Amino acid sequence: MKNKVRKVVILTENTFIEGEKPAEPPLRVVSAAAVLRNPWAGMGFVEDLRPAILELAPVLGQLLVPDVIRIAGGKSAIQAYGKAAVVGSNGEIEHGSALIHTLRFGNVLRQGAGGTSFLPFTNTRGGPGFFLSIPLHNKTKEQVGSRAHFLTTTISVPDAPGPDEIVIAVAVATGGRPHHRIGDRYQDMAEMGTDQTGAELAVDLSRRA
Repeated sequence: MKNKVRKVVILTENTFIEGEKPAEPPLRVVSAAAVLRNPWAGMGFVEDLRPAILELAPVLGQLLVPDVIRIAGGKSAIQAYGKAAVVGSNGEIEHGSALIHTLRFGNVLRQGAGGTSFLPFTNTRGGPGFFLSIPLHNKTKEQVGSRAHFLTTTISVPDAPGPDEIVIAVAVATGGRPHHRIGDRYQDMAEMGTDQTGAELAVDLSRRA
């Protein structure tokens, strides 16, 4: 697999002060990105993406996840996670999506981090040096509505993706935003007396207006 991946970039961000106040404990966010040749480059429109997904997705997970878990301090230290892909200008956004939107990739991060929630994501097209945003949220289904863990980190590779390349990335965080104080979805639901979805709530409130 390593002969298919041109490079891996790992970024560690430690926040010690936020809002002029020490972050106790500091927040660590670790992201890793793999640059690989688009397996569908030069093939025109490919109807069946599955063979390359089966070949590459699980191995990409194994290439990226162990390092971010280790650098973050291990499974028990991780509270939030996410994933992302950016495909070069000659590829389809579907090509990047194909490699991250499969359990063969996502489960590597979910299991490595000890998570139960789905993985938030971005998938887009861009060129070299693209600032790829990776959204994160709480790793557990029970706390997925915790707004403290609604985080975004970015990673950029100066020479990637080339036109025929894809950048695949994952990220984990050891906590929520330092000094978070805007409440969460569960607090809103309790105060508003609802367990409705956002769309259902909007309709209901419009009827009451």
